[in-house]
Amino acid sequence: MSDFDVVVIGAGPGGYVAAIRCAQLGLKTACIDRWVGKNGKPAVGGTCLNVGCIPSKALLNSSERYEEMRLHAADHGINSGDVSIDVEKMLDRKDKIVLELTDGISALFKSNKIVFYAGHGCLVEAGTVRVSSEDQDDQTLTAKHVILASGSQPVQLPGMAVDNKTIFDSSGALEFPTVPKTLGIIGAGVIGLELGSVWRRLGAEVVILEAAQSLLGSADSMIAREAKKQFSRQGLDIRLGCKVTQVDNTENGCSVHYLDGENNESIGVERLIVAVGRRPVTDGLLDSNCGVALDDNGAVLVDADCATAIPGVWAIGDAVRGPMLAHKASEEGIAVAERIAVGSSHIDHAIIPWVIYTHPEIAWVGATEEELKAQEIPYTVGLFPFAASGRAKAVDATDGFIKILAGRDSDQILGAHMIGSQVSELINEAVLAMSMEASAEDLARTVHAHPTLAEAVHEAALAAHGRAIHKVNR
Repeated sequence: MSDFDVVVIGAGPGGYVAAIRCAQLGLKTACIDRWVGKNGKPAVGGTCLNVGCIPSKALLNSSERYEEMRLHAADHGINSGDVSIDVEKMLDRKDKIVLELTDGISALFKSNKIVFYAGHGCLVEAGTVRVSSEDQDDQTLTAKHVILASGSQPVQLPGMAVDNKTIFDSSGALEFPTVPKTLGIIGAGVIGLELGSVWRRLGAEVVILEAAQSLLGSADSMIAREAKKQFSRQGLDIRLGCKVTQVDNTENGCSVHYLDGENNESIGVERLIVAVGRRPVTDGLLDSNCGVALDDNGAVLVDADCATAIPGVWAIGDAVRGPMLAHKASEEGIAVAERIAVGSSHIDHAIIPWVIYTHPEIAWVGATEEELKAQEIPYTVGLFPFAASGRAKAVDATDGFIKILAGRDSDQILGAHMIGSQVSELINEAVLAMSMEASAEDLARTVHAHPTLAEAVHEAALAAHGRAIHKVNR
């Protein structure tokens, strides 16, 4: 007889959600995670809650409030006097939020009768998991099903060892005790842009070096161009086509050498963040004889249902193919739990939204205009600028626009691309519409409250038919 129906290795947004859903469905469930919080105690929530999504959003919010008070309060008739930042207090707030959320998940585990093991989980063979920790002997758990949800970790570049004193990874960059005078960032992806925004707002001079020739290659090119313009205007120095070749420690920080085309260049910075992506955490996850295979990137090989080639062994989230997004991991966790319990579930990987929490925010879902052109799919474009939105003007959020792509013949929404205030919230309307295979006309005929930023989505849908109300249709 098995100890458990399901053992989940990893308690990040994929693993803990999978464990909770399994328990809700009546399955005897255990979850293993080796994360230790800043208080020295075991912590659930993985990278997302501890050093990723949540703490970064806390710092983004704090830094945005600081910049708003410093630069824009007077525009609203608010006389605030001198404004300063207490970095220690800002970090304490961030840590408090993290602790409250991780404690909340631990409470959910208890209420759902999920057994938690603090330690490193390794799949020995189908149905058998070994739990290792420093303070006790190894334990062996048996289960009918095992879900691998080990997450991801920052990619490190050769010759640029992260010491979190001068050279930092994304986790270390959330713990700067002071605002650096100069900050270099390698990589202009989601992490680089968000962290660069935080410390620029707080006073750092930020240079971002990106090897690609264009910014945000996965995004619609119109969105990417607008983002580059907005970030440059704010003071982020984003240098594209720049490949870092060497980093040398100096008395005041480090010297970063890079190729700009064929030219050798260098910059001196007080601190450097390496933000060139993430890779699956699968080292030590699998016994060499367990039979589960990895791809060339170290990700667990799974089918469309997140099943490995070994019966009863599943894998989800950052440990498998696809975008490394917390909500993707969570939905895969739910889907696998339901497949185990009732035999079926569904997740549409084609309509998973992406969000970058800069200011303005960036969000998209579905096909880009470039992808539709490459696939020779006829389409129409509906564009609407926030500058024409009454609510956007009232709240001083007129940067950016909404772009909706619809099939020329079917009118079905094929993609939605947004840059502007609160688009991390607005994108969900497009995701829902696409999940129901709605047309641009369906969205255009949906009554939107006034005045709201969401009216820009409505107007973009109208614009796809050349009948937007608050802009000139061309």
